[in-house]
Amino acid sequence: MDDRCEEKTRGRLDRRRFFTLGGAAGLLAMSRPVFSLPARALPLAAAGEVPSFELDELTIADLQKRMESGQDSARSITEKYFGRIEALDRRGPALRSVLEINPDALAIAEKLDAERKAGKVRGPLHGIPILLKDNIGTADRMTTTAGSLALQGSVPSSDAFLAARLRAAGAVLLGKTNLSEWANFRSTHSSSGWSGRGGQCRNPYALDRNPSGSSSGSGAAAASNLCAVAVGTETDGSIVSPSNNCGLVGIKPTLGLVSRNGVIPIAHSQDTAGPMTRTVADAAALLTALAGQDSADSATLASAGKSAPDYTKFLDPKGLAGARLGITRKGHFGQSPAADRIVEAAIEEMKRLGAVIVDPADIETAGGFERNEFEVLLYEFKADLNSYLAALPPSSRPRTLKDLIDFNERNRDREMPFFGQEIFVMAEKKGPLTEKAYKKALEAGLRLARKNGIDKTMDKNKLDALVAPTSGPPTLIDLVNGDYGVNGSSTIPAVAGYPHITVPAGFDHGLPVGISFFGRAWSEPTLIKIAYAFEQATKHRRPPRFLATAELL
Repeated sequence: MDDRCEEKTRGRLDRRRFFTLGGAAGLLAMSRPVFSLPARALPLAAAGEVPSFELDELTIADLQKRMESGQDSARSITEKYFGRIEALDRRGPALRSVLEINPDALAIAEKLDAERKAGKVRGPLHGIPILLKDNIGTADRMTTTAGSLALQGSVPSSDAFLAARLRAAGAVLLGKTNLSEWANFRSTHSSSGWSGRGGQCRNPYALDRNPSGSSSGSGAAAASNLCAVAVGTETDGSIVSPSNNCGLVGIKPTLGLVSRNGVIPIAHSQDTAGPMTRTVADAAALLTALAGQDSADSATLASAGKSAPDYTKFLDPKGLAGARLGITRKGHFGQSPAADRIVEAAIEEMKRLGAVIVDPADIETAGGFERNEFEVLLYEFKADLNSYLAALPPSSRPRTLKDLIDFNERNRDREMPFFGQEIFVMAEKKGPLTEKAYKKALEAGLRLARKNGIDKTMDKNKLDALVAPTSGPPTLIDLVNGDYGVNGSSTIPAVAGYPHITVPAGFDHGLPVGISFFGRAWSEPTLIKIAYAFEQATKHRRPPRFLATAELL
């Protein structure tokens, strides 16, 4: 779930097992992985070769209208998305964003169609196809592997809490998306979007560019209309960074708004799941379904009285009028000229829309606690992953982090052809969470990010939200050196456990760039209102054209 540590974790294209798709019927008939072509042998399709799509850019509300009118059903919509996956993910541009599809998806859709016919509609997500990142557990005929061959075939004994909530809301769980393996917490020089199971996921705006991670597949798939909406996870940047790179709206919620129960972890002090969508309205609708208290995740108990029953009620096109926004220049501007230019234009637009701009409103502690963060993540990763693996149904698969390290060593040709497992080894050397070094780093990080960071800055300037570039334009996939580029603005809200929303803000050479709004704990209603007003006034989102490379001329 970690993109900042993703910027330290890099990877590549590879021969890997994953589900091949042969049309909608073939999608559901295929229940075991087969060898695919080497990723580097897959041709890059020109924009003109990508077929048009009937459901292109349709929102949740649009799809509901089609089902209400009888123009479509949940089954027909699901079949159309399967066809889109076949055309773009397995063929054509070969995005490699989807690891596997749900063999039960059409049956689920048919049951939801029967409910609708009987007059029962569960809510806005009834019949809506959704893709889940492959670290979110489902107790069905799909697997949950974090992209690793070590967990190939692993099926948890129960759904992740958020997956169960989506089922209850009437969503069709369409499949699992590719990701930076182990949420990009394996190597110091990985390529975001690479996993042992799926190979290298590509950016749909320019196929030689990095989709970022670790929710790479969720980002590329949602951007490419392979699903209605997608769910990603984040420890530090893994929702907002791929949303930036793939022209999406991404919401990293307050820690505890969405349960982590059943999600393969990195660190309980920062992990969360959240929406990755093409519009703020869809993100708000999806967040409503995801949020909820779960006795198996004590962090969610803090959301009592602080979460909203329906986040779509905060979609206010005039939400910027009178809003006090602080521009956090320290540590966030000056890294990417393109991002700076785009966000400066966005600031001027928000002024015209009635926002009160406080500039600068710097967070004094910015850049001062990355070492504390990484120390905490190493400790918690070992403890949390060992607990997760130990709780899986009995089998011969790895039960500890040490087992995973050994598996990777035995399978170097498949799991480590491009980068290693330096972070795994560092984490394995850590002791229990009772150690002073862990407690000291955790306390320092929270203090610097919360009380002396976001809270202090917002109190001092009487702010509703803080504003920064999300990141720079997508960089090239670098299979030799791993990821490089702009660190982005994700770390402070990630360490604080506070909410963070990114919205498309413009393009540079045809590559998307996002703007970030973040603030206090449980301030999702305010951030959604601001983000929606900006989106509606600017309409920067545009679908990808699957170009072989960026528009450099």
